[in-house]
Order: sequence, then C-alpha cells, then structure tokens
Amino acid sequence: MPGSALDIFQKCEGFTRARELQALGVYPYFIPLHGSEGTEVEIAGKRLIMIGSNNYLGLTHHPKVREAAQQAIRQYGTSCSGSRFLNGTLELHEELERRLAKFMGQEAALCFSTGFQTNLGVISSIAGKNDIILCDRENHASIIDGCRLSFADVRKFRHNDIGELELLLQRGQEQKRAMLIVVDGLYSMMGDLAPLQEIRALADRYSARLMVDEAHSIGVLGQNGRGAAEHCGIHPDLVMGTFSKSFASLGGFIAGPAHVIHWMRHHARALIFSASITPASAAAALAALDLIETRPDMRKRVLQVAHRVRTGLADMGFQTAGGLSSPIVPVIVGDQDRMLHMWRTLFDCGLFTNAVTQPAVPPGMDLIRTSYIASHTDQQVEQILARFAEAGRKCGVLDETTGGNSASHAAGR
Repeated sequence: MPGSALDIFQKCEGFTRARELQALGVYPYFIPLHGSEGTEVEIAGKRLIMIGSNNYLGLTHHPKVREAAQQAIRQYGTSCSGSRFLNGTLELHEELERRLAKFMGQEAALCFSTGFQTNLGVISSIAGKNDIILCDRENHASIIDGCRLSFADVRKFRHNDIGELELLLQRGQEQKRAMLIVVDGLYSMMGDLAPLQEIRALADRYSARLMVDEAHSIGVLGQNGRGAAEHCGIHPDLVMGTFSKSFASLGGFIAGPAHVIHWMRHHARALIFSASITPASAAAALAALDLIETRPDMRKRVLQVAHRVRTGLADMGFQTAGGLSSPIVPVIVGDQDRMLHMWRTLFDCGLFTNAVTQPAVPPGMDLIRTSYIASHTDQQVEQILARFAEAGRKCGVLDETTGGNSASHAAGR
C-alpha cells in the first residue's frame, strides 16, 4: 500500500502453515462432504465411517426429525428474516423454549441462533464491570469470548482444579464482588467431566452463581438426558445447551430463573442483533427433544459404543482419554506433525476423524478426536478398531510386531 508504513494485511501474507500442510497432503480442515448418511460420509467418491461428528444420538437423519423440518418450511418458509426482538419470533420458538425449560427443570429458557452466540450473549449480558467471572482454562472458545465481551473481571483457574477455584472464590468474597462460575459439563476435546458436585458446593459456600455448558452432554448423560449436571446430581443456576449435537439441528439455548431469562431477552446483544433460528431448525430441535424424552436407549447405546472403542484402542496400546460417561474418545499422539500423519493415514484407511492441536489442547498433547453415534453398528465398530490398528502400525504409533506402543509411546515423549 503506497504511502503506508504498516499494512494490517501483512500478517496474512506471513501465514503459510496451512498451505504447507495442504501441499504435503495432511491438511485436515474444511473437507467438503459430498453426502452423508450419519455414520458414513462420501468424500471425493470415497466412503468413510464418520467418527468425527457430534451427532451423538444419530438423529440428523431420523425420519421424524427430517419430516418436522420439512413441515416447518412448508408452513413458515426457509427463514424468519429478522431478529427475535423484532419480527423474527415464531410460535415454534416459544414452544421450544417452554419445552426446554420444563425438560431442564428450570423456570424459563431462551433460544439463540447458534450455541456460540448463546455463550457470547449470556455471559456478556449477565456479568458487568463490578462482577467476577471464574472460568476454567479449558472452557470452550465461546465461553472465553463471552468473558472477553463482558466488562467483568475474568479470573481463570486450572482445569478442574477445585483448590485454585476456592482460592479465587475466597478473594472475590473478601472483595464483596458478585461472582459467576462458568464451566463445561463435558469437555469436548479430552472427553472428561467437570467435578460438578464439588463446584456446586463451593458456589453455595461463597454465594456464587454457577453456569454449566451442557453442549456435549445434553441428550447423552443423566437419567433423563439433561446432561452432566443431572448425571452428577446437581442443579446449576444457569444451564446452556446447543442444538447442533444431540438435537440434530442448529442453535442454542440458556435456561434458568424466569427473571434472569427476561433480563437476557432485553440485554443480550447476540440475541437482539441476530436473525432468529430458522423454522426448520426450531422444528427439528423440537422433534429431537421428543425422541430424547422417549428413547433412553439411544444414550445408552452411544456410551456403549464409545466404551467399546475406548477399551479396544487402549488394549492395542493407544493412549486414550475420556471416561465411561463420554461419547468422546481422544487418542493422544503427541507432536503436531506425527498427529497429522496419523490423521491422514486414518483418512486413507476409511475413517473420518478430527485432528486437534494448539490452542485447543496443550503443547505436546496433539490428538485425534473421535466421537461416536448411537446408530454406529457393531460391524462398524469392528471396522473402526481394525482400521485404527492398521493406521497405528503404518505410522509407528503401534509396534509393528507386538501391536503395543512403540518406544516413544503415543504421547510422543
């Protein structure tokens, strides 16, 4: 740019890593799908088993969900063409909010256009400049950005570190500040649960409010599918959920006390200035909720599938993470280059997985994130394990002769 000493675009020219990975054939992102049947996808004429989706209950292709979406388009069209605040509220939205509030055991609920916007709108509207937000360091990016948008004092604590959280709560109480604790119920990368019983007890002891993001646990965990909080036997002050996972749709919601939800309806900028959830998405979420409430076998099945894969991979010598109460099975590989090579080999073997690196995980913890669907068949599970074994040997993650870990182990030490 003539006459300018600095160009704001200069950083873009210096970003070469993605193109280098593309040239090497190991770039794992923005892969277009030609078709999908839920547990299988088609890419460039090749069929792969999908184990990188958050379609935990397998409802994206369920006939009741698809028919509900199609009926909504016939009745309302394809878009609301406006925000909830003005012309974009449908009876479907209000019905969905009533149903969600009842399902979650809360007084009221409010729907946003995406899960990401839900956290942005909720946190930035409820936490003000004199308040404190206590945030787990491994919270989802939408929570981190919601904290940044607020004018609150954000204090992060080490992942699931109850001791550090209590120290921060003590300081906040001494300063006589209002406090909000925000955590994920089920963490999406490592597949581990927050210690919600201990966090709830601390919140009560220090007069703090607790918000739990149930994006990856709602529909899957708890006796009724309400998520990690129900699984752990606690009641959050605010509970957030998304429709893009178990609900087979797009959008998000917050549920809590009626007067708090009323405040957010009039102060959450991510709601007021965004187009509302499309009719098809709202109807699909309602249909999915019907199935979540009446088909507990689906959540039992997805956890059984994940446990079978996790156990099988660990027996082979892979370093896995997550627990019994998680549909997510991370396979820790170690350094980025090795992880990307493993991802590409799995892809060539017919498995669609997710390659995860910094900042989503700490340095040296690069991993292959796999997640499972209630509609995965037993035959597909056997194929998944066989293809992982093949890829692990080809990449040197597994020992060629014994099938166990190589000398460097899966963590790349």
